[in-house]
Amino acid sequence: MFVGQYTYSLDQKGRVVVPSKYRQKLGDSFIVTRGLDKCIFIYPMEEWNVLSERLEQLPFTKRDVRSFVRMFFSGAVEVSTDSQGRISLPPFLREYAGISKDVVFLGVGNRIELWSKEIWGVYEKDSSELFEKIAEEIGI
Repeated sequence: MFVGQYTYSLDQKGRVVVPSKYRQKLGDSFIVTRGLDKCIFIYPMEEWNVLSERLEQLPFTKRDVRSFVRMFFSGAVEVSTDSQGRISLPPFLREYAGISKDVVFLGVGNRIELWSKEIWGVYEKDSSELFEKIAEEIGI
């Protein structure tokens, strides 16, 4: 399970250090792809395989399913960390997530989310105001 929040900066080549606690759980290679809410999702291979199987069971005859699956899989890249614990983020994913320099890694259970620090700050502020209301609505 991934938990916690860590802030890092991209280097000039578009690389970023993956927090060491996350690297241990991610394994040798893992998947980065377009996420929701303008972030990047990072999945260990085992979780990616489970999710892939679930998505493949959806009815491809539905336009929304095709659109989602197309965007999700086409944005996926298998990556691994280098000797310094960094990954290289493809330019199209950085652009999608609005990432230019500072990033925030979030552990959210079975995956990691990677956010632009600025976009995360706005999202966190907006969501924190609704946190208790959402908890009540979903029964937590």
